[in-house]
Amino acid sequence: MGCAGSTPAKGDGNVKKIRKPKPWKHPQLITKSQLVQMREEFWDTAPHYGGREEIWDALRAAAEADLTLAQAIVDSAGVIVQSADLTVCYDERGAKYELPKYVLSEPTNLIRES
Repeated sequence: MGCAGSTPAKGDGNVKKIRKPKPWKHPQLITKSQLVQMREEFWDTAPHYGGREEIWDALRAAAEADLTLAQAIVDSAGVIVQSADLTVCYDERGAKYELPKYVLSEPTNLIRES
C-alpha cells in the first residue's frame, strides 16, 4: 500500500527536459562567420579531451537541432543531462562533457555581416 501523499515518479529520474540556453553576451563583438569558426574548432578538438566520440557526435547533433529533436538525440544516446541547457552532460559511464554556450546558441551581441 502506498502513501496517500505520494505521486508516481516520472521516468527514471535521469531524464531532464532540455531547453535553450539563457541569452548571453560574448566578451568581444563577433561576426556569424567567426562564431561558426569557433564552433568548428570546438567540435574538432572536443573528443581529444576525453569522453566517447559517439557521445560528442550526439551532443553536436543535439546542439545543432531544434529542441524536440535534440531531446530525442540525447535520450537515445544515453546522455545524462546535468544542466538543462546542455552545458554539462555525462555519459552512462560517468564521463563529463562540457559544452560552451557559443556552440549552443548565438550571443546577443553578434554582428550581422552585410
